Amino acid sequence: MSLTPTDTRADGSDPALASYYERHMALIGGVAYAWRGQGQPMRQREGVRQVGVSRGACFALLDDGRLLRWSDDPQRTDTLMQGVVVFTAGESGWFAIDALRQLWHGGTAPQRVAADVMAACIGDGADYYVRHDGTLWVKGLANRGQYGDGRLAANPDFIRTADDAVAVKAHTGHAIYLRRDGVVLGTGGNRFGPLGRHGLGDKADRWGPIFDGARAIATGSRHSVAIRHDGSLWAWGEGFGIEPRKLREGVLATAAGDTATLALTADGALWQWDAGGGPRRLQTP
Repeated sequence: MSLTPTDTRADGSDPALASYYERHMALIGGVAYAWRGQGQPMRQREGVRQVGVSRGACFALLDDGRLLRWSDDPQRTDTLMQGVVVFTAGESGWFAIDALRQLWHGGTAPQRVAADVMAACIGDGADYYVRHDGTLWVKGLANRGQYGDGRLAANPDFIRTADDAVAVKAHTGHAIYLRRDGVVLGTGGNRFGPLGRHGLGDKADRWGPIFDGARAIATGSRHSVAIRHDGSLWAWGEGFGIEPRKLREGVLATAAGDTATLALTADGALWQWDAGGGPRRLQTP
């Protein structure tokens, strides 16, 4: 089964889940929840259509297209941009895609990065985006092979690194992308196995296949996850083993942080695995 651009999401595998290091967020019934580590979700805001996190902040895209950010108090927010359709956040800030498919990078003021963009990812040192023609572009650190084209030196501009992509996720020195045919490919640092056997123990400096039959992907600092078309959730890397391991069926969305893995199932339940153990069901007050 081939994927279309409508299958892609910005953070985690879906707007409903986000995780980055120890911060997590979930969107249930239009309400955003946030928690840290192995804690329990706490209600944050209503009228939300996508959640996201960075190491030090929570993000929410409201129904009216405003992108908000806050640290610990959801009533004390910064409005980052208006007219946002989808966004992603991470180490170097945030990306936002508007209704004209333009990609913007957040800083003192949003700066236009590219046009005709359908998906983007803020990594932990390298950032990526996917155009509607399926081309994958990267800019940032290259020392761990993050570009996937053999180079190990950074380039000052975004460069094309792959084709036929529909989604891309990145974290600590590595990246994975979902190809249109459902194959997951990875590149970069692989000391702990987020790329499976590809470059295991050190790094891979070129994209290589690591999983197939996927419809959605996410990656954390040391492991990666994928949802197959049958709704099954699979994980590999630290805490799970090098070979992909089936975790659960009936999964709609997933996200990965440092050692945590999140999943939202078809029955509306929210689950968390910690360091490969579990899972435990989370309660949303």
